[in-house]
Amino acid sequence: MALVDTLGEQQVLEELLEASKPPIPPDCRHLHYLLATPFRYGSVYPTGSRFRRAGLTPGVFYASQSVATAIAEMAFHRLLFFAESPATPWPASAGEYTAFAVRFSTSKGLDLTAPPLDRQSDRWSHPTDYTACQALADAARAAGTQVLRYASARATGRNVALLTCAAFTSHAPLERQVWRLHVGAPGVRAICAFPDQRLAFDRSAFASDPRIARLNWER
Repeated sequence: MALVDTLGEQQVLEELLEASKPPIPPDCRHLHYLLATPFRYGSVYPTGSRFRRAGLTPGVFYASQSVATAIAEMAFHRLLFFAESPATPWPASAGEYTAFAVRFSTSKGLDLTAPPLDRQSDRWSHPTDYTACQALADAARAAGTQVLRYASARATGRNVALLTCAAFTSHAPLERQVWRLHVGAPGVRAICAFPDQRLAFDRSAFASDPRIARLNWER
């Protein structure tokens, strides 16, 4: 809106921007952009993530089964940014983020928290080494698996990784919550105004990850 005077002009800019992006995969075109985006971009994935290898690899939609677990994951990754950017000062104000819910269903899933796969839980929830998880995801895709359920490495809770858009049963976010994350020397404080929820993660919350353990808190 800073570049235009009317909503009509803004719409034109939005359409130009949309046309410049890679096409949405056919099986994701019926979805809201927040759901389709992880599967859309064919550019090189720079460093990889738990169930996605670096490089030109298929997308993964990551989610948590509770808001509290999702906020813990977000708090961890905000701190990880500052751990990897030691000269960056703490933000003066809170960042605003939206948590949203979706539905999914599949008969082709793997639960890494249940027998027999839970016997290797240390591999599935290792804080930094994703090698085993990425190999598992490769094999799961080859077998037609759509969803992986696993324990969060950052908090007490469960996460899911959707390997395909076909697993979504809702086409758009069903509900949303606005969270404000205050990141600073004491840690991370997360506040949701409606419904009223508050979570705090002090300096020791993610210290099991060596990258956070080395974080320079005084900056």
